[in-house]
Amino acid sequence: MIFGQDRNQMRRVFFESWRKYRNGLPLEPLEDAIASAIREHPEYHAILEDEEISLHKDYLPEMGQANPFLHLAMHLAIREQITTDRPAGIRGMRQQLLNRLHDPHEVEHQMAECLAEIIWQAQRNQTAPDEIAYLDCLQKKM
Repeated sequence: MIFGQDRNQMRRVFFESWRKYRNGLPLEPLEDAIASAIREHPEYHAILEDEEISLHKDYLPEMGQANPFLHLAMHLAIREQITTDRPAGIRGMRQQLLNRLHDPHEVEHQMAECLAEIIWQAQRNQTAPDEIAYLDCLQKKM
């Protein structure tokens, strides 16, 4: 399970997926998706290989720290959106961004900027994320 309220439980899914991948063990589909995202981020490998220290660490933006678990989760969310084409049209928008940027990883980072903004606004306003605003943000990046 990756979704829930227990931060440590969610983080353990990342640690376990990476451990199983590194040890050549069979992966469940979600674990494989997580390991794939981690492989693309070598800057997070040491963090995910030291569960004892990293499990409880707070990553504070005001201290200039990126949260590796949030970053990886954003990649997973975007990949799921593309797979399901939800919100409707996002798959085509991703393709347009890819045609412009020619780098799938950078496309996901650009999309993550919009997704993060929409999630932040929804939390601030205590509303559901605004899919139209999300798609509008992506449109501006094309």
